Amino acid sequence: MGDQDSGKSLAVDVNTGGVSRDQVNHQEETSEFVSLRPKSLREYIGQAEVIETLAIAIEAALQRKEPPDHILFHGPPGLGKTTLAYIIAEEMGVNITVTSGPALEKGGDLLGILTHLEEGDVLFVDEMHRLPRVVEEFLYPAMEEFAVDFIFDKGVHARSHRYRLERFVLVGATTRAGSLSAPLRERFGIFRTLDFYCEDDLVRIAKRSAAILDVKIDTDGAHEIARRSRGTPRIVNRLLKRVRDFTQVRGTGIIDKDTVHKALELEGVDEKGLTILDRKLLRAIIDFYKGGPVGIEAIAATLQEESDTLVDMVEPYLLKMGLLTRTSAGRKVTEQAYRHFGLSVQQGLFG
Repeated sequence: MGDQDSGKSLAVDVNTGGVSRDQVNHQEETSEFVSLRPKSLREYIGQAEVIETLAIAIEAALQRKEPPDHILFHGPPGLGKTTLAYIIAEEMGVNITVTSGPALEKGGDLLGILTHLEEGDVLFVDEMHRLPRVVEEFLYPAMEEFAVDFIFDKGVHARSHRYRLERFVLVGATTRAGSLSAPLRERFGIFRTLDFYCEDDLVRIAKRSAAILDVKIDTDGAHEIARRSRGTPRIVNRLLKRVRDFTQVRGTGIIDKDTVHKALELEGVDEKGLTILDRKLLRAIIDFYKGGPVGIEAIAATLQEESDTLVDMVEPYLLKMGLLTRTSAGRKVTEQAYRHFGLSVQQGLFG
C-alpha cells in the first residue's frame, strides 16, 4: 500500500476478513507511512472541496448500487492522491488493485488486471501520463463500455472478439494532466486538482500523526514542522519522524519549536522548507545564468539531475512560493529568491 516505487501492481481486499485483510494489516504494522494514512473521508484532513465531491459521488453510487464515475486526481506528489484511492475503495466496500503507468508496458499487462476485477472494484493507476499509447487505447472501451476487444490472427484471417468486463472504477493520478491525451481525459467523469495544503491543515496532520506515533508535540513544534513541509502531508510525516528521532536522542522527548529547528537544520531543510536541491537549483540559475531565463534541460545538466525530477518534485513549490517564475524563454529566479540568499539582484548579476 502506498506509492508505487516497485513498478508492480498490487491487489488489496479492503473488505473485512480474509487473507487479503490480514496482508493489509501486516503491511500497516511494518510501514508507518501506511499507518498514518486516514482510512475514511471523515478522517481526511484538508482538500475540503475534493472530499465533498467524493462524498456526494460515493453516497449517490451506493444508493444506486452501482460504481461511481471514473475519477482523475491531478497535483504535485505527496498531496494524497493514492490515499484517496484507498479511501474510495474503503467507503465503497470493494477491492482495490494498484498499479502505475510505467508498469503497464503492453496491452496484455492491463488486460490481465481488468479481467480479474470484480463488480465495483477500484483500479488505481498512478502516473497515468506515463501510460504507453497501446495500453491507453485498451482503456478506452474498458472505461466507456466495460469491454475489451481481442484481435486473433492477422491479415485476411483477423477476427475480433469482445470480452465483457465487470463494472469497475478507474482512479487515475497524475502530476501532469496536460500530458494526458484528450480522449483519455474526457473519459473521466470526475476530475479534481489537489492543491498544496494550508498551514493550519498541516498542523492538524502533524498532531494527528504524532498521536499515532505516540510522540509528544506542542503547538509551536507542530507549526514549525508544518511551516517547513512545503504544503505537503507526505513531507509533514517524513519530517515528523526525523524530528522524533532527534528529540529522542538529543532532546527532551517533547517536540517543540527549538527541537524542530535543530533537527531540520541537520536535515538541510531551511525555514521556508527549501531542501538542498531546491537551493542548488536557485543558486545555479543565479550563479551560472545570471538569474535566467534558462531552459530546464540546461539547469538539469548543470545540477546533474533528471529534468523530470526538477519539474515534478522541485519546481511546483518554488513557483508557489514566488521564488521562481516560468517564461516563454525559460526559468527565472525572482527578487524574493535573491533576498532569501541575502543577495541583491546586482550581486547576482555581477557578484
